[in-house]
Amino acid sequence: MKQILLFLLALLLASCAMLPQAETAGKVDLNDLQPLPTPIGHESVPLRIAVAAVISPEGTVQSYSPLLDYLEEKLNRPIELVQRRTYLEVNDLVEHGGVDVAFVCTSAYIEGHDTFGMELLVAPQVNGRTTYNSVLIVPSSSSAQNLADLRGRVFAFTDPISLSGRVYPTYLVQQLGSTPEEFFGRTFFTYSHDEAIRAVASGVADGAAVDSLVYEFAIARDPSLAGKTKIIHRSPDFGIPPVVVSPFTRPQIKAELQALFLNMVNDPNARDALAAIGVDQFVQLEDDAYNDTRTLLDEIPILGLPNVP
Repeated sequence: MKQILLFLLALLLASCAMLPQAETAGKVDLNDLQPLPTPIGHESVPLRIAVAAVISPEGTVQSYSPLLDYLEEKLNRPIELVQRRTYLEVNDLVEHGGVDVAFVCTSAYIEGHDTFGMELLVAPQVNGRTTYNSVLIVPSSSSAQNLADLRGRVFAFTDPISLSGRVYPTYLVQQLGSTPEEFFGRTFFTYSHDEAIRAVASGVADGAAVDSLVYEFAIARDPSLAGKTKIIHRSPDFGIPPVVVSPFTRPQIKAELQALFLNMVNDPNARDALAAIGVDQFVQLEDDAYNDTRTLLDEIPILGLPNVP
């Protein structure tokens, strides 16, 4: 019996010794993971990008299509544009992972960052600056020289939480010892800055406060607007509306997107995409670039934003 056991043991050892050694395919660096290629026969998962309604839906599609096409080619995956009527609806998408990337307004970024961890990705630089203003506009024929002259008149707000389109003009009204409901004869929301500009240009509104970048871009595209409207007040500088990602966005995807945006300025194929949205280049900004705006938001408690530290 003992001899049989020794024979079986010897046979087993010999069998193991004859097994070929598997070649090592390579080491895996967990700090430098690369995305897996899409399996043949499977469709790529779209990258969902939301653009807040700073301009009208039609204007957004027209302006951002070259950029979305550029990103689609560089990332080698389909891009899906997502639009919503209000800034807070876009924030809700970012919060719950409904989109991967979003172009948001400044106050929407602060609300999202301070309540659920919305993350800065990059910020646009326009005419060498990473700031913008709220400009108070009226029809060119108006005799109004400042906001006080618009008492009892019709005023167009943009979005309920827009910094330039509602927060700042509300702040100005408060400095006059009043509220928009008491001060203006009537107010309404246009839900985009270009529509607010048109409302003033056509005489539907006696005044509006809009994003200075949108106003300048609108005039460049349609010079007739310069003859129909005029600026009677300009705010201090605010941190520019940024590009953000959800706190659920994987770090590797965030890094890939950030690098792609930052390198656009060096890519000749990106020039048309940048020009279509009026941007020189994308740059990195720190969150403290928005601290002055936070101070202003703390003084305007009527806008329905949650109190944040």
